[in-house]
Amino acid sequence: MKLPIYGPRLRRIARNHFGWRSLRPGQFKPMRAVLRRKDALVVLPTGAGKSAIYQIPAVLLPGPTVVVSPLLALQQDQIAALNEHGDPKTRAVRVSSAETPAQQREAIAAIRNGEAEFLFITPEQLSDPERLAEVRALRPGLVAVDEAHCISAWGHDFRPDYLALGDMIKQIGRPPILALTATASPPVREDIIARLRLNKPEIHVSGLDRRNLFLEVAYCPDDNYRWRKLTTMLDQERRPGIIYVATRRAAEELAERLTDAGYPASFYHGGMAAGLREERHQAFSDDKVDIMVATSAFGMGIDKPNIRWVAHVALPDSPDSYFQEIGRAGRDGEPARALLLWRSEDEAIQRFFQGGSPSEEELQELAGELHKGPASKTALQKTTGLGPRKLGQYLNLLEQVGAVRPGAGHQLTVPARAPLPAAAAAAALAEYERQQTVVKSRTDMMRAFAQSRQCRTETLLAYFGEDLRKPCGHCDNCADGTAHEIAAAEAEGPFPVHSQVRHGEWGTGMVMNYEEERMTVLFDSVGYKTLSVPVVVEQNLLVPA
Repeated sequence: MKLPIYGPRLRRIARNHFGWRSLRPGQFKPMRAVLRRKDALVVLPTGAGKSAIYQIPAVLLPGPTVVVSPLLALQQDQIAALNEHGDPKTRAVRVSSAETPAQQREAIAAIRNGEAEFLFITPEQLSDPERLAEVRALRPGLVAVDEAHCISAWGHDFRPDYLALGDMIKQIGRPPILALTATASPPVREDIIARLRLNKPEIHVSGLDRRNLFLEVAYCPDDNYRWRKLTTMLDQERRPGIIYVATRRAAEELAERLTDAGYPASFYHGGMAAGLREERHQAFSDDKVDIMVATSAFGMGIDKPNIRWVAHVALPDSPDSYFQEIGRAGRDGEPARALLLWRSEDEAIQRFFQGGSPSEEELQELAGELHKGPASKTALQKTTGLGPRKLGQYLNLLEQVGAVRPGAGHQLTVPARAPLPAAAAAAALAEYERQQTVVKSRTDMMRAFAQSRQCRTETLLAYFGEDLRKPCGHCDNCADGTAHEIAAAEAEGPFPVHSQVRHGEWGTGMVMNYEEERMTVLFDSVGYKTLSVPVVVEQNLLVPA
């Protein structure tokens, strides 16, 4: 079947089936890739219309579209939006733990009978062999993986259940895959491609510059100064807004302090009961809570357009987390503010969270269980006593060192010539340490962003591999003229931005940006490094790769 790939047809479908008068920048090229049956990875900011990239082409593609998404609340919002038109070509159904067995059967039947186009499903459902066979029988024409950064160990919302997705998609007939995320730095993108087994994917990164979002950073010598800066912002700005903190205890204490000071606030963190979390989430969505003090657990699924500001009262663990969190402000296109209030002590908290190496003994025991024969994750949990999250992370490490691989029927097997348990555990631990070196470098990059005198947006986008080419005009460094002075004084560096270079000790890397005789390079083995340009040139530290 020859599929139309030109703009007028896509725009007509957008208008007639979805009520959208036009396509947004960054949407058309990925849609064209979908219609050409090519794998694609799309990085677009929150609120830029990522869902439309699979929804509009799905009307033209033969076969239903399977949408894998990690959060039921997020799925429900998307399903409601699709079904409000009453159009069978855009009708969506869901198979999840929220539906009864009868409802699940009805959903599959609706897709089979052509009464619905979109099947929303979680990775946990696909891990059931019977469910996987049902989905395969539907002969899907496309699989869209939403929040694709969840599959990456580098991603701040890592989900172990996502790790088997590449194998699951292969088992349902390997239709084209569209991976979607609002934030993915180069290491995360490479991880997504490898783990989903994308085949020569088109990579589309665009629109990361949120022009309605003013970026501001202030160093706070003590907590009293930080409190005064925070309350000054609360007095100046409209609400609602989100305040991100580093720990659960900090969320509770700051919410109480704000409330006592006349700024009514609620708190949210991962240690709360699920029912209470859902209640707080809904209250914020319904404008019943103006100020939410939260850890990073208050994240995906917040589809609220009128958030006027996002404040951080601690240094985030990485630019990935920071970019995702500030992206929740100003989704309606109206002016919004992102304020980062940081102290040097914030880094110690992040180092604490990054501590705690895997147990080599537990890794060896797990590898030993795998050598006894094919086993499911459920069986391994029983025999090893490991929790689901730790088991997923351990299996991830063992898979990276060639000690385990997914088999038929969701059984895990040991490949031929795999290392023996002791060697596998040692190699897995070494891989973990390598990854921690990269993780530490990302925290270093967050501090560099906070201290930078360069355009904030330029610095942030360079981390994600996008070149802004000129100061943004909507950050504090641009507002006070500092960014423009630095941009005018900067000379061309010895290597083009985003070119590949090689270091004698650290191996290959990518040049990310230059600032005041310093250059940042992302190395495959050790993460982000900031180097002196004169030293690099004088000592010939880098050569083109």
